[in-house]
Amino acid sequence: MPIEATSSGIKRELVPADTHVARCYSMVHIGTIETEYMGEKKLMDKVRITWELPNEMRMFDESKGEQPMVISQEYTLSMHEKSNLRKMLESWRGKGFTEGEAECFDITKLLGITCLLSVIHKISKVGNGYATITGINKLPGTMVCPEQINSSFEFNYNTEFSHEKIESMPDFIKEEIKKSREYRAITKPEEQEIDNEQGKELETEDDLPF
Repeated sequence: MPIEATSSGIKRELVPADTHVARCYSMVHIGTIETEYMGEKKLMDKVRITWELPNEMRMFDESKGEQPMVISQEYTLSMHEKSNLRKMLESWRGKGFTEGEAECFDITKLLGITCLLSVIHKISKVGNGYATITGINKLPGTMVCPEQINSSFEFNYNTEFSHEKIESMPDFIKEEIKKSREYRAITKPEEQEIDNEQGKELETEDDLPF
C-alpha cells in the first residue's frame, strides 16, 4: 500500500494547546514493529503522519528564517472499522467510508490537504510535558489555510524507499524504521526468513483491550 519529548536535555517549545489550522505534509510508513502493552508484546504496522501549523511560526534556525511548528501522530496502518486511523480519517473527511472504500485507501492522498487540529498538553509517566492531537476535522469553508511551507515528504517500502530519506529523519524515527520487518526484509533478508519461520501474528488495533 503506497502511503509514511527528547532525551537530549534540550527544552523545546510545545505546540500550543489550541485548535489549529493545519496542513498534512509528511507521511512515513515506519513498518511492522514490536510494541508492548500491559506486558504483552505485539507486532503492529505503523505509519507516522505530520502536519505543519502555518499560523504558528517560530525561529528554529536563523539561516532558514521563521518556519511553522509541526506535530505528528502515529497510527496502526489499518482501515478496520474500530481502528484509530479510520476514525481519524472519517472525522477529517466529514463522512464515513463505505466498506469498498475502506478495503484499500491510499492515505498519501492526504498530503497537502488542510484540516483543523485540536491539540492538548499532557504529562508523560516520567514527568515530561508533551503535545498530542485529540481531534481532527475538515477545514470549514469560511477558513483559509496559508500556502504549504514545508515540502511534501513520503516514505514507504514500495516506491519511496531510500537510505537518504531515512537518514534525513530524526534519530528516534530512524531507529523505529530500522527495527521494522520491512526494513530488515530489504537490508537483511536472511533475518526476515527467521522472523517468518517464527510465525508471529500481526495485530490490529481491534485486537487491543482499549
